[in-house]
Amino acid sequence: MIRIILNGCNGKMGKVITDLSEKNSKLSIVAGVDKNCIKGKFPIFPDISKCDVEADVILDFSRPEALNSLLQYGREKNVAIILCTTGYSDDEIKKISTASKYIPVFRSANMSIGINVINKVLKDISAFLYKNFDIEIIEKHHNQKVDAPSGTALLLGNTIRDSISENINFVNGREGIRKRTHNEIGIHAVRGGSIVGEHEVIFAGQGETIEIKHTAISREVFAVGALKACEFMYKRESGLYSMEDVIS
Repeated sequence: MIRIILNGCNGKMGKVITDLSEKNSKLSIVAGVDKNCIKGKFPIFPDISKCDVEADVILDFSRPEALNSLLQYGREKNVAIILCTTGYSDDEIKKISTASKYIPVFRSANMSIGINVINKVLKDISAFLYKNFDIEIIEKHHNQKVDAPSGTALLLGNTIRDSISENINFVNGREGIRKRTHNEIGIHAVRGGSIVGEHEVIFAGQGETIEIKHTAISREVFAVGALKACEFMYKRESGLYSMEDVIS
């Protein structure tokens, strides 16, 4: 049985993960961390530093502000950490990379298996299509999402950019009067209602358009991926891992 500490357990994703974990005989959430310490199915602590329950992995669906305490706890207890939070700064990403030299750390901008399959496809096709196609990314999320563009849009954009030998620039939205240049990728964010998550990559050429789209119908799709990551990270050696490792 893989023992999980769930950080952000009383958030929207935390509740979905808790419900789904009860159907998985390989996993058990043994403790939760949340500022809202309402009574739950397992002990809940206001801060991970106060958690005294032994576990195999920490699963984080919270905010970037929790990173320092998670990394410190993970190193002190020698526990694998799975980071499903987005919006990290460059400095925080460096801290994650440093921690992975000592403990196993998993980080992914999107826990959906489908998104990560698309990301893998983009690695194979982007360089070829770039010759004759302009590239744009549109992402849509609910009106409570804080960061824009989404971590997933940046994940897809960086995959495309890294696949192309030329210098590629990101342009967030379209403001002002000017023509687009070929060596840019436009990234557009839509926020409204209760949209769980939509990401569309458009390759627009002369006389034809290729569209690759992923729609998350419910938050459960991210919970499924997160729990698969917990299984994957169990007893891993130190290092930095992602959903690409899981689907491979």
